[in-house]
Amino acid sequence: MLNQARPKSVSRKPAAKPPYVLDDQVGFLMRVAMQRHTSIFMSEMTDKLTQTQFAALARLLEVGPCSQNHLGRLIYLDAATIKGVVDRLKLRRLITTQDDPNDRRRRAVTLTEKGRNVAKAAVEHAAEITATTLKPLSPDEQETIVRLLKKLT
Repeated sequence: MLNQARPKSVSRKPAAKPPYVLDDQVGFLMRVAMQRHTSIFMSEMTDKLTQTQFAALARLLEVGPCSQNHLGRLIYLDAATIKGVVDRLKLRRLITTQDDPNDRRRRAVTLTEKGRNVAKAAVEHAAEITATTLKPLSPDEQETIVRLLKKLT
């Protein structure tokens, strides 16, 4: 029998964790989750509303008529973006605008009857969309994620 030397034991150090792992980054994870939600939203939302159009209609349903500028602040859109949203909703006859009686420099935004009906139906769809988005989570996790996201805003 040949005298075979045993291989020397190799000391293996655990691999060092890289300093930056993209899959562990909150911004990356929120963007991926938002892409998933957007896909669900766009496939299930009524009347081909975009997320920003829906937000504007839902907020007007909640608060009633308000200035375009104030509506933008209520749904976290800058002045240029809310103007485009309002213009598109106006073209679809879902809202009207008129001079604000309290400040002629401002435009008051109001839901039309058609807009009120679309907004009410859209809010119902939105609840289903939220449920679909959160479906992978337990009820406790669903409450937790909403609570934590509110802390970030």
